Amino acid sequence: MEEVSYMPGRTPGPSVKDDRTYEALRRQGASKEKAARIANTAARTSRSSVGRRGGRSGRYEEMTKGELYERARQVGIEDRSQMSKGELIDSLRNH
Repeated sequence: MEEVSYMPGRTPGPSVKDDRTYEALRRQGASKEKAARIANTAARTSRSSVGRRGGRSGRYEEMTKGELYERARQVGIEDRSQMSKGELIDSLRNH
């Protein structure tokens, strides 16, 4: 299979299973981690099921700062100990 790069001079790497989805998400502003996570999920399942899967967690505004901190730790957000509740929410939404 021929490797196709959608962004000149950039290759997402061997761990990304769906280059096209990854590059589209990066162009939309998603972080590398988020784009890879979504692209790999889309490659394992049908793309339409990826979009329907959401809604399993509560709204970030309803979570305590401790819960937000733990979620940020799970997804690997750095400098989370210095963040306010609002900053944790922003970081989680944009990670």
